[in-house]
Amino acid sequence: MILPPQHPLAAGRTTESRLVRAYRGERSDTTPVWFMRQAGRSLPEYRELRVGTRMLDACLDPAMAAEITLQPVRRHRVDAGIFFSDIVVPLKLVGVDVEIQPGRGPVFGRRYADAAAIAELTAIDPASLDERAEPIREAVARTVAELDGIEPATASGASDGSGGATPLIGFAGAPFTLAAYLAEGGPSKDHLAARTLMHADPGAWRALMDWTADLSGRFLRAQVLAGASAAQLFDSWAGALSLGDYERHVAPASARALSHVHDLAYATGDADASGEPATLAVPVVHFGVGTGELLGAMRGVGVDAVGVDYRVPLDVAAERVGAGVPLQGNLDPALLAAPAPVLEDAVRDVLRRGTAAPGHVFNLGHGVPPETDPAVLTRVVELVHEAGA
Repeated sequence: MILPPQHPLAAGRTTESRLVRAYRGERSDTTPVWFMRQAGRSLPEYRELRVGTRMLDACLDPAMAAEITLQPVRRHRVDAGIFFSDIVVPLKLVGVDVEIQPGRGPVFGRRYADAAAIAELTAIDPASLDERAEPIREAVARTVAELDGIEPATASGASDGSGGATPLIGFAGAPFTLAAYLAEGGPSKDHLAARTLMHADPGAWRALMDWTADLSGRFLRAQVLAGASAAQLFDSWAGALSLGDYERHVAPASARALSHVHDLAYATGDADASGEPATLAVPVVHFGVGTGELLGAMRGVGVDAVGVDYRVPLDVAAERVGAGVPLQGNLDPALLAAPAPVLEDAVRDVLRRGTAAPGHVFNLGHGVPPETDPAVLTRVVELVHEAGA
């Protein structure tokens, strides 16, 4: 499917952005940078806005979700916004009983750890998300409209004068992470319920994974069609798996989720070898926590770039994912509280190791800790832009 002409990629507003070029494996004037969980508790403006509003209510309020997404872009001058949402939002939208409890995380009204419970859950048609996702589409559209007026920053902090817009990244939880929460009924340290189910009842497990894959895929697709210029699949808990279990029981579902966005493309304005209008697919990135042994398999599910957590140096990750694959990452979030010289050396080390990949998007190796000083994040952005230039 060719994106409509008003889409930021189709209109050329984000096509040559640092982020999109890096995901294509290209280098630009400097290394692009954004942070996972950049929109959130580390910002005083976020905490002020969220007073009295529950997390999922904030995610489903288009004006609030858009404003939260934009806050770190305005403050830090990062090269991308990441859509403010939560991995359980699509579950909530289709009627699953789930709430996010402060200090604990997603908690479900029941567990889905046996064939009967999973049959009941998967009776919900994932396609029903399409008509219930209007708050998501509206929030993305609001965000993109504001991002159109925010040009990328130069190393000095001023707009670079390119006339381009800051791109938005769409976001969804990977099937395994959703399934892990559903099987446990909430957070878990070892995800034992999910791992047991995949071996004890492979049929029920496959049904659960196919269902979560289609739900996540449709959630991602809705964001891209509404204006996101890239899509990230986030697998928080895949690091609990062996490579064999990942390849057999998880990777097919992740590939299925991403199949919902693989057909989305935009015209480049050029012609291909046959004389037909040339197109490029919307870039897709996959990130997981503790997935150093899975990086090659994660690349294999059909992504353009691979996110790397802080446990594996980027030059080592480049060898594991294979030649020609752009990388994203991977400063240890703990370093944000380190003395300035230590942090600056670490930033430069990540940038140096990132040259092992054809394209590099600087990020943390996991999310921004809530207690992070926002001024430190702004300084990291400046360092990346200065050193990358």
